[in-house]
Amino acid sequence: MRMYDIIKKKRDGGCLSTEEIRAFVAGYTAGEIPDYQAAALAMAIYFRGMDDRETTDLTLAVRDSGERLDFSKIAGIRADKHSTGGVGDKTSLIVAPTVAALGVKVAKMSGRGLGHTGGTVDKLEAFAGFRTDLPKEEFEEIVNRVGVAIVGQTATLAPADKKLYALRDVTATVDSMPLIASSIMGKKLAADDDCIVLDVKTGSGSFMKTEEKSFELARLMVEIGRRAGKKMSALITDMDAPLGRAVGNSLEVIEAIDTLAGHGPADLTALSVALSAEMLYLAGRGSREECERTVKETIASGAALRKLAEMVEAQGGDPAWVMDTAQFPRAAYERKVLAPRAGFITRMDTEALGLTALSLGAGRNTMGDKIDLTAGFYLEKKTGDRVETGEVLATLYTSKEELLDGAERSFLGATSIEDAPPAPRPLILGHID
Repeated sequence: MRMYDIIKKKRDGGCLSTEEIRAFVAGYTAGEIPDYQAAALAMAIYFRGMDDRETTDLTLAVRDSGERLDFSKIAGIRADKHSTGGVGDKTSLIVAPTVAALGVKVAKMSGRGLGHTGGTVDKLEAFAGFRTDLPKEEFEEIVNRVGVAIVGQTATLAPADKKLYALRDVTATVDSMPLIASSIMGKKLAADDDCIVLDVKTGSGSFMKTEEKSFELARLMVEIGRRAGKKMSALITDMDAPLGRAVGNSLEVIEAIDTLAGHGPADLTALSVALSAEMLYLAGRGSREECERTVKETIASGAALRKLAEMVEAQGGDPAWVMDTAQFPRAAYERKVLAPRAGFITRMDTEALGLTALSLGAGRNTMGDKIDLTAGFYLEKKTGDRVETGEVLATLYTSKEELLDGAERSFLGATSIEDAPPAPRPLILGHID
């Protein structure tokens, strides 16, 4: 079959067959289909969409484009969680050791940050010596012994997704429902987990800007996973403000450690508890209420924090950093951002704030960019807070002083201050089983 015909069929609103979808994914992965034709199909999908069957077929084709992991040597039930991406989202650093401390295995593969969203692998590399490229045998051994390990996605896992994501990133087709769902679930289904909890973000800092679209994406991904034989659920959570107060790699790791020590920000703590409890629930460890109570007890006892230290040590980092975060390097330069007027913070353009962190060196525009692990910002005030003129809104951090002026302008441009407070917005907006 000709790629021209596949593009034309989707351009004209037709439904692609399973064979056509598999031929495209296999041909593009093998280098037989050029980027310009793949880009044309991605744009046609962006405008015309895909039905559930097409999206499932695309997901399974992405899953089958490379290695499918076999974790049968890992004893016990394996659970994972995945976030659709946001700003300040460091929940994996909290959830994974918490769930592992309660006896459910977490064999997690995570990504790097790109654009305004951060990546778990980048954050973990803030620990000097931490290895995220473990051989499969060592990865399995650590999960069996410690209960948890977090590594980067291997080159052979869903290679079609790597090519398609890079193409989408430069052709303005990232925020397409079928392409997002197949990208996320293609990778997740290539890994050998029993239970998967999805954290689907909604709001200004997410790919899905509206609640309606976020619920649609959550339902679609849960259904794809269910069809593939996985235990699935999803939480739809707010990303109209950064999660927690720290944005930037080492800053976020420190905040995650603070949360495991029992004194993290309220929103980050609440979401981490909810995600951990949901993973335990899917793993059959009791009712949601029982699992939530157990999670809180595990954090309060210090067992979750100790499990993080075990994981860090097993993967080559220094566990002393977990117990003493003063050992993390600090940025060479910082600046306080002051409120230009009195009032209430009514809105934070979270995507713009993510780009502010990127401009300080905390992120990358291309996968080859080098990250400043100390860069980012710490929020003193968030949406709904009352501020006075000249009060500190945030502190910016970077290794390059010349980046501070632009970042300060960007931060202020993303923050709205008005006379009346905004309506309160829940952190967790819904749940899909």
